[in-house]
Amino acid sequence: MYAMERQELIERLLLDEGRVSVIELARRFEVTTETVRRDLDQLERTGALRRVHGGAVTRDRDSMAEPTLAERSHRRSAAKSAIAHRALELIDERFRGSVYLDAGTTTQAVAAQLAERLSGAGGRVEIVTHAMTLAHTLAGASDADLTVIGGRVRTATAAAVGADTVRAIEHLRPDIAFLGTNGISASFGLSTPDPDEAAVKSAIVRAARRVVVVADADKLGNELLVSFAPLEAIDVLVTDAAPDPVLAAALSDAQVEVWLA
Repeated sequence: MYAMERQELIERLLLDEGRVSVIELARRFEVTTETVRRDLDQLERTGALRRVHGGAVTRDRDSMAEPTLAERSHRRSAAKSAIAHRALELIDERFRGSVYLDAGTTTQAVAAQLAERLSGAGGRVEIVTHAMTLAHTLAGASDADLTVIGGRVRTATAAAVGADTVRAIEHLRPDIAFLGTNGISASFGLSTPDPDEAAVKSAIVRAARRVVVVADADKLGNELLVSFAPLEAIDVLVTDAAPDPVLAAALSDAQVEVWLA
């Protein structure tokens, strides 16, 4: 196989999977790892990918990459719905506690299904969020009281951020927090591109009695600019694909339960 053919196939794999491994590509093409690295170097020079340790990722996985809320709402919607359904197994008909919902499109799916689940369940559940879109979804939920935390609202996420937002969260102790993330990796933990968003997420992690991360497979192994929590700080990861061996081992060492949707 010619180098150009390999490189075209590598680009297709990146479009399908979001990342590629040097070792896996060498096995697939029956070439040396040095040959694969040369292919990846060439593709990086043309702007087709970004090299990372052990392989490469698509350009939209840069440390500052942050698609708009509208762009993210159409990505992997079926997977996010399945993740939300699995995560809400933590909320049964007898649940009478408090829930914090972080901003994000996967937590938006959790909010939509939570509103349906609480309808007619009896009793009261306290829901808190700083995300404007989630607040709109939950505003009409029966059998639930909704508290919306204010602050400066970021356009990219439609979520409140800033010192006032963080201080308000620090005065809470929710029973369960459903948390979104832009990346989760063995060495860098949970990360996001914006420092203000990171500060809010850190506050949620510190405040909650139980932290449940909801993240589709595109986030696994990804590292953004700002780390906001180590793996040891979370209790459950709900995702739609098994983590790679390195991340799986790190999650196990951190005693994080991994639930597959």
